[in-house]
Amino acid sequence: MEPSELRRAVEAGRATASELGLQVDDAIVIHNSDRVALRLVPCDVLARVAPLGHLADSEFEVEVARRLSAVDAPVAELEPRVESRVHPRDAFAVSLWTYYEPVGSEIAPADYADVFLRHHAALRRIDLDAPHFTDRAAVALREVNDRERSPELSDSDRELLSDTLGGLSAVISSAKAGDQLLHGEPHPGNLLNTRRGPLFVDLATCCRGPIEFDLAHAPEEVGKRYAGADHDLIHRCRALNWAMFSAWRWRRDDQMPDRDHWRAEGLNQVRTALDRCALD
Repeated sequence: MEPSELRRAVEAGRATASELGLQVDDAIVIHNSDRVALRLVPCDVLARVAPLGHLADSEFEVEVARRLSAVDAPVAELEPRVESRVHPRDAFAVSLWTYYEPVGSEIAPADYADVFLRHHAALRRIDLDAPHFTDRAAVALREVNDRERSPELSDSDRELLSDTLGGLSAVISSAKAGDQLLHGEPHPGNLLNTRRGPLFVDLATCCRGPIEFDLAHAPEEVGKRYAGADHDLIHRCRALNWAMFSAWRWRRDDQMPDRDHWRAEGLNQVRTALDRCALD
């Protein structure tokens, strides 16, 4: 968010928590992108603050968290001292979560694979109306094909992303792997190492698809330790994931920090992943 919007988002998070009876003396910005994550102290609550236009996404994330917590999934939990819902405030949607102090170092591949297995098992125990991964790929494809929405994307890179998004989405969805509910974007940044063990966060990306779509977000060693995974399919999904990531970065209004770096890196990763698919 831009500085002026960020200040308003921080105030919305602080005011929401205070009005719900939580003590808030300060708010520390942990993450700032299209939405903001704040650590509120001394109540030690994580506030996720999104523009009100993302209200439906925030409500979906809260519902996913509520259902997964009920089946003991390895996910970050909503703040238990307040009602489990999204709180509209000014021009923002605020949700309140348990804050987990990070512990230890990088999560080992074997532990990453284990928490994946437990999370996927928990996702099979809940019933939820979630989009298919191909729906997300279609949204990314529209961004790429709309020159007004991605005006700085070169013709050759636009063709690369368009072909990858359209072609791989069709190939992966036609595979025989069974679809199920997924996290959607379980990359290392969305897996916290806590005193309770590894916990997944950022649950608004929940979708349906093959488990390989999730595994493609993790380091390659993780997929090798996940029993029954189709490694060729993981490589295809990884190329598709990077193409979607790149599509978001080339949007005119994308606000990801260090966007220019990630625009170039995303395209490089798409090419690398496609080369790997060709070798396989």
